[in-house]
Amino acid sequence: MSAVSAASAASSAPRPRSTPGSLILTFYGAYGRGFPPDGSVPVATLIRLLGAVGVDAPSVRSAVSRLKRRGLLTADRPGSRAAGYRPSPAARQLLADGDARIHARPEPDDSWLLAVFSVPESERRRRHVLRSRLARLGFGNAAPGVWIAPSHLEEETRHTLERLELAPYVDLFRGTHAGFEPTARSVARWWDLESLAARHRAFLDAHEPVLRAWSRRRNRPDPAAAYRDYLPALDAWRRLPYADPGLPAGLLPARWPGERAAEVFFALHAKLHEAGGRFVTAHAEPGEDSGGRGA
Repeated sequence: MSAVSAASAASSAPRPRSTPGSLILTFYGAYGRGFPPDGSVPVATLIRLLGAVGVDAPSVRSAVSRLKRRGLLTADRPGSRAAGYRPSPAARQLLADGDARIHARPEPDDSWLLAVFSVPESERRRRHVLRSRLARLGFGNAAPGVWIAPSHLEEETRHTLERLELAPYVDLFRGTHAGFEPTARSVARWWDLESLAARHRAFLDAHEPVLRAWSRRRNRPDPAAAYRDYLPALDAWRRLPYADPGLPAGLLPARWPGERAAEVFFALHAKLHEAGGRFVTAHAEPGEDSGGRGA
């Protein structure tokens, strides 16, 4: 099999499903914020670019409407031919926090961030939101009302709690684990490591063959093929640094697949992101230039 056909075969291999809304947010994170003047992308452009990764026009429109209702997209120039959507201020902060989480390799310092919260029974809905948000940030549940994460998540945690108006219910502390149980055993209680390892292996099953195929190609990446392979890889990867928040390697099981998953993603990013940006620019509305300036 030639390198070109190998890349095509790898591209068509089964992958974990991505939702249209998730792919739209991933697109804005990767490329959409570079659209002038303020990251506003016409709906027609979104439909064209999401269509390249298999999302049909009705699904794009429905997903955009849901993201607007959630306060993540803001309508721009409604009613005009160039009507489009741009990230809201809250979404911009979310994407900026995501840049650091998705594209950086954390270096744990063996200190921990504790989030201790108390929510009145009359506001139980906020309690549910707080628990689910801490879990999505990568916190483990140490005890009722006590959540724990590596200390490097402090800044993003503060941004998130403030954005959701949950900060008044939470106290944050930093410190070390002083016993009595070995820390590695405690980490295995606070996080579902088997489930995390399975998610890393699923990412590798879907995207490591894609990397191998591209690694055999010596010519400059074709922009369309690069975009089709990069956006789903980024969409799949961007959840993993949240589920697995950069736990110290010495506290994880032997042969932890997270390290290899990170290597595969960063290699795909280095090979495909820029070429994918050329595809985005070529398919933008006349007069627009995304410039590939996204994360």
